[in-house]
Amino acid sequence: MDFQVVVLAGDTAGDLVPLVSEELPKALLPVADRPVLSYVLDLLEDSNLKDIFVVLDGDNPEVATRIGSWISSAYADRLNVEVATVPEDAGTAGALRALAPHLHADDILLVSGDLITDVPPGAVAATHRRHNAVVTALLCSSPVSGPSDAVSGGKDKAKKHSRHNIVGLDSTRKFLLHVASGPEIEKDIRVHKSMIRAVGQMELRVDLMDAHLYAFKRSVLQEVLEQKSSFDSIQRDVLPYLVRSQLRSEVLARGADQEEDGGSGNTSVDNISSWVSEHLPSSLSNFHDQLPSSNTPRTHKCCAYIASKNKYCARLNSIQAFGDINHDVIGDASHISGYSFSAQNNIVHPSVKLGVKTMIGQNCMIAEGSQLGDKCNVKRSVIGRHCRIGSNVKILNSVVMNHVNIEDGCTVQGSVICSNVQLQEGCVLRDCQVGAGYVVIAGSEHRGESLARK
Repeated sequence: MDFQVVVLAGDTAGDLVPLVSEELPKALLPVADRPVLSYVLDLLEDSNLKDIFVVLDGDNPEVATRIGSWISSAYADRLNVEVATVPEDAGTAGALRALAPHLHADDILLVSGDLITDVPPGAVAATHRRHNAVVTALLCSSPVSGPSDAVSGGKDKAKKHSRHNIVGLDSTRKFLLHVASGPEIEKDIRVHKSMIRAVGQMELRVDLMDAHLYAFKRSVLQEVLEQKSSFDSIQRDVLPYLVRSQLRSEVLARGADQEEDGGSGNTSVDNISSWVSEHLPSSLSNFHDQLPSSNTPRTHKCCAYIASKNKYCARLNSIQAFGDINHDVIGDASHISGYSFSAQNNIVHPSVKLGVKTMIGQNCMIAEGSQLGDKCNVKRSVIGRHCRIGSNVKILNSVVMNHVNIEDGCTVQGSVICSNVQLQEGCVLRDCQVGAGYVVIAGSEHRGESLARK
């Protein structure tokens, strides 16, 4: 396919501290003992999308070198990858502006480097080409949010579906007619009557997540970025602008400015987030305007590729998500991991040494070179490489990274333990995050804390 791919891989994201650092940037954060970036790169390779820019935030050459070296060793002769850095405050739109001189393909595929999915990006690209769209966005079923068994507190708290987006679709569910995300969903939402006239009806959905995977027509994307220098975000600025300006009366040069003034041609749904909650128990409704339908031509098409509900789609953009995704990839979404599971439905590397009466439950992973003492109990957890775990240790619903030393009698539940951490004898950690190299004092108990070296 004649696509260039831009992977926005971030750097040391604030929402993931203390898990990430200059030594362990977000792109290399382990998911089932694999860097999170590897899931995106493997997915692109499977769709024969091999011309790739990996973009990092910040000007730290050591981070860029570390990630570049890993990519070179893991994907030599498989992908054509260039690592580029942009200023930390450039935003996703700024990153695309900076790369503009290097982008020459007809179409650009933009992917978040923290996306874990089994939706083939090639299918999104093919849909984009088939409809000759200026943008095609991947939409997936919203993940369940709130406390869960994996790396969060409280089994007794009910999960609920998160609501991060309101999406308007045409009757065929192929074209994007309206998008609102983040703070916008708490405000009054205005829909142009001209849009309703053009399409007849609009289906509003609150159960779909923007997966941060977009196909763009390069010429249109670059024109928007040049004309709208204030645009900072692809998701919050560029995508809504293109969706709003689809009608002939709203050409690129002036559409958004007039629309944002709140002109007279709007149909308003006040407090739409509460309105949706009351009137859409199934997260689905048709939004009608009592106006005759017409075939108003559109200046361009904005498309949606809606993944089927049996597809897995999540973004590693929080500590909660880190634990949930690790749990999923060795559990219900194990086909994504690329590993072979044992008859006990777990992954225990042949080099692992287990003590007497040590139990490794289902949906667990013990990586290369780790050792566990006698009478240990591991359930629904990932343990990284070359860890040393004493006797009578319990590890439940947790992620333990590499080279961790856990002494006798410790209990780790619902927690993330970063590399080179030492837990001295008898420690108890519940719903905690422990940064790299930290030492937890013998006999101490911690609940809901973030422990890291200053």
